[in-house]
Amino acid sequence: MKMNEDFLKSMKDAFELLQTKGPKEATEAVQRALAGGMAKAANTQTPPASPHSALDWVQAWDNVRTHGAASTPHTVDADSPGTFSTHSFSNSAGQRQYKLYVPAVYQNKPVPLIVMLHGCTQNADDFAAGTRMNEMAERHGFIVVYPNQSQTANHSTCWNWFNPADQQRDHGEPSLIAGITRDVMARYCIDPARVYVAGLSAGGAMADIMLKTSPDLYAAAGVHSGLAYGSAKDLPSALAAMKGGKGQRNRSNVATQRPLIVFQGDADKTVHPSNAAALLQGFEVDATTARTANAASSQRNSTVQRLRAPNGAEAESWSIHGAGHAWAGGNQRGSYTDPAGPDASAEMLRFFLAHPMPHAA
Repeated sequence: MKMNEDFLKSMKDAFELLQTKGPKEATEAVQRALAGGMAKAANTQTPPASPHSALDWVQAWDNVRTHGAASTPHTVDADSPGTFSTHSFSNSAGQRQYKLYVPAVYQNKPVPLIVMLHGCTQNADDFAAGTRMNEMAERHGFIVVYPNQSQTANHSTCWNWFNPADQQRDHGEPSLIAGITRDVMARYCIDPARVYVAGLSAGGAMADIMLKTSPDLYAAAGVHSGLAYGSAKDLPSALAAMKGGKGQRNRSNVATQRPLIVFQGDADKTVHPSNAAALLQGFEVDATTARTANAASSQRNSTVQRLRAPNGAEAESWSIHGAGHAWAGGNQRGSYTDPAGPDASAEMLRFFLAHPMPHAA
């Protein structure tokens, strides 16, 4: 059944209210439109549910524009009611898509930005589901961007952290990731002192590269089951480093400049736990939390070290006992997750927000 012009106008007004006022006012407008439109229909059935999130509003309006009728909004995760959209960025190094999560609570005021780099065989949607970072963004009011590695750049969608061409500032994949970061910063109101980067496995290795090559852009990094910048110069040396072999690191190129939080399972068979120590080279132990049971009996025990670099930068090292190659505390909707672990997403966020960029422009 085609809805009349009054209904279409009401839906358009509701969408504008969402942008200028908020969900409450928009909800009331749609409810009035639904009541009026359905009352005119001869075969009135139960009215469709009104949208309850920013994403639902966009989808509802798109349905009206496309089909001329209001349909039941697409169901979204109740914990993640913001918008999760796909975008593209390109420069001289190539082109990459990225997914962007903007929470419903965003009000065009300065907020943190977290750049999330997925692991091999993953993509942005998979990584978002597994880390639950969109839920964290909704709860704490920050924006999340998930760059997507291209399968043409790497058959297994790994970030090419082991290629010298992709280990340099303003070149290769670092230039694309930094470009995506700046693209989001230009489009939204981002606090430049609170821009962070995190990743898992190959994404974790690339997160360390981003922190080391763009310390003026990223205030801190989180590396989960990853490898240190400079650990490899090609695929054979990458495989050797992953197995715990001595890396190819050039110490002069990896001076500690920014805070870093590292998570590593001590039963990881993919990335040897010794890589956590390589990531933290240059930091000295400040204090150690002894191995103790977590509050929840279902969680794994962890040993947490707090460290400090000569320049004052702080670090944390989480060794998760009995954990393999998986994001600690993750949701099983995503791949490579370990729900039994401590909540790496929450701990990274805590660490990040405690370490803003000093003297950010």
